[in-house]
Amino acid sequence: MGLIAALPEIDKQKESVFVMHEKSEKLIPMHKHTKGQLSYVEGGLAYITTATQTYVVPARHYFWIPKGMVHELEVGSSATVLRSLYFYATDDHLNEFYTKLGIYPASELLIQMINYTERWDGRHVNHKDDNFEFLIALKKMLPTLNKVSLPIMLPKTNHEGMKQIISYLEKNVGNRLVLAEVSQRFAMSERSLSRLFQSTLQMSFLQYVKTLRMITAIELILQSSKPISDIAYEVGYSAVGPFSDAFYDFTLSRPSDFRKN
Repeated sequence: MGLIAALPEIDKQKESVFVMHEKSEKLIPMHKHTKGQLSYVEGGLAYITTATQTYVVPARHYFWIPKGMVHELEVGSSATVLRSLYFYATDDHLNEFYTKLGIYPASELLIQMINYTERWDGRHVNHKDDNFEFLIALKKMLPTLNKVSLPIMLPKTNHEGMKQIISYLEKNVGNRLVLAEVSQRFAMSERSLSRLFQSTLQMSFLQYVKTLRMITAIELILQSSKPISDIAYEVGYSAVGPFSDAFYDFTLSRPSDFRKN
């Protein structure tokens, strides 16, 4: 059973954990669950789209989607396995972690624990099953593993003018992008453009450009064999050092280590 076919099955048992390990490239359209979703991306990239944001999940990272959140999930062609556990939500009120979408680097311990659940692939596991306590412990440990979600996301907007500006930034991510020049190109004052970013994206111009550069870099690192120096240049940095520092601030990993892992 594939993940799309399994969507109606996930919520059938309120107090169970539904396990799904899938090896494929897929786009799962907008949907939601009455359970919280823990998924580990093994290889490549995954993209989560909500009403307001698009999140990028690199290999060897996991994400948590809270119950009731409408989302679209796209698994890239090189994401060999998406390992997902859909947890009962009866205790989600006990910790704020379970109420927010988050992306986190996966420790070796968590990876091994998630891999162990493949024995239950495609089925519900509940209190009647042996080792259900293992899944309870896995869920309880999640809030203790990482305190801060990685900011690997770009906001969405329906504002037509902002869409044109975003398209321009995407096409010119490797070039000099400064507020004065971009505002002039779109016949706006710097103040007006700054306000437009804040009102439509809740993010400053500089924050958006930096995030766009970092997400583009993540995609290039994972989906190509280009040297890190070339990637730095392609996303608008003239030297590897500043690029590496910015990348580390964004992902908590150096570009070379990110590719190696």
